[in-house]
Amino acid sequence: MTTKKSISTKFPTKSILSYIRDIPNICSLAGLGCSLLAIYFLIIGIYEAAMIGMIWAVAFDWADGLIARKMKGRTGDDQKFGGQLDLLIDIVSYGVTPAILILSYSNFNPFFLIPAFIMLVFGAIRLSYFSTFGLSSDAKYTGLAIDNNSIILVFLFMFAERFEDTSFSFFLGASGICLAILNVSQIKTPKLSGNPVNVILLAIYTIFISIFYGWSLL
Repeated sequence: MTTKKSISTKFPTKSILSYIRDIPNICSLAGLGCSLLAIYFLIIGIYEAAMIGMIWAVAFDWADGLIARKMKGRTGDDQKFGGQLDLLIDIVSYGVTPAILILSYSNFNPFFLIPAFIMLVFGAIRLSYFSTFGLSSDAKYTGLAIDNNSIILVFLFMFAERFEDTSFSFFLGASGICLAILNVSQIKTPKLSGNPVNVILLAIYTIFISIFYGWSLL
C-alpha cells in the first residue's frame, strides 16, 4: 500500500509585479535599461554612446546594493528576489553586452565569436558559482567580479582611435578572453561595491567617462 506524502508549499504573499516598487529593484532595472541602450548603440556603431550606457549600468548595479543595505523593513523574500534579479541582469550587462562589443567592433567577423562565446560561458559560470557559494570566508570574491569587465573595457576603449580597427579588434578580443579567465580563476578579490569610498570613486569615474565620450558625440 502506497502512502501519499503531502508537500507543504510556501506561496508568495505578493504579486510578481509588486517587486518593481522596491527601490533597489528599480535601480537594477535602470541598469538593465542602460545595457539595452548600450547594445543598441553597439549594433548601429555609435560606440561612444554605448560606452556611456555600459558604465551607467555598473553605476546602477552598485547603487542597488548600496540602497538595499541601507533600507529597513525589507523582507527575506525581498532580498532573495532582488538578489536573483541582480544576477540575471548581470549576465546581460557584463556578459552579453561586452560580447556584442567585441563582435560589433570586428564588424561581426565570425572569428570573434570565439572570444565572445568564452566571455558568455565564463560569465555564466562565474555568476552561477557566486549564486551557489557566495563570498569566501574572508568576505572576498573567488575570481574577478564580473562587473569589472565593463569597467575595464570602457577604459580600454578610450584608446581605440590610436589603433587601426583590425588591430584594436584583436586587442578587444584578447582583453575579453583575459577578463573571462580572471572571472573564473581562484584569485581572491575584495567586494569593491561594499565600500562607500569605492562607490564615490565609481561615481566620479562614471561622470568622467560620460563627459569623455559625450564630448566625442558632439
